[in-house]
Amino acid sequence: MKAQEVERRLRKVCLSLPEVSERPSHGSPAFFASRQFAILWMDGHHDHDFAHLWCAAPEGAQQHFIANNPDRFFSPPYVGTRGWLGVRLDGEFDLDELEMLLEDAYRCVATKRQLTLLDATRG
Repeated sequence: MKAQEVERRLRKVCLSLPEVSERPSHGSPAFFASRQFAILWMDGHHDHDFAHLWCAAPEGAQQHFIANNPDRFFSPPYVGTRGWLGVRLDGEFDLDELEMLLEDAYRCVATKRQLTLLDATRG
C-alpha cells in the first residue's frame, strides 16, 4: 500500500473517533482527544528512516508487542518511556490491527464523556 493511502486510511480512523482533532506536530499529522494520542511519521523521524506511527498504549502493551514482533514494533524516542508504541508502516501490516491500536491509544487519553460517546457508537 502506498504511503499516501496509508496516511489517508489512518487519518480516517483517527478522525472517526469522538471529538478528535488533527493538527501538525513537528511537521507531521498528529491526533488529539483530550491530549495527543497518535502521530504519523510518513517520511521517518530520527533514526527511523521509514514510515511509522507512534501511539499511546495501555500499560504493558508496548512490552508485549515489542517482545512478540521486534521487527515491526519499537519504543519510540521521547514518548516510549511513557509506554507509547512505535509501529512500522513500511512493510506488511494489518489495517484492522492498526485500527485497534489507534482506538486503544484514544482510550488512553479520552475523557469519560468521550469514552461514553465511543462506546455508544460501538454498540
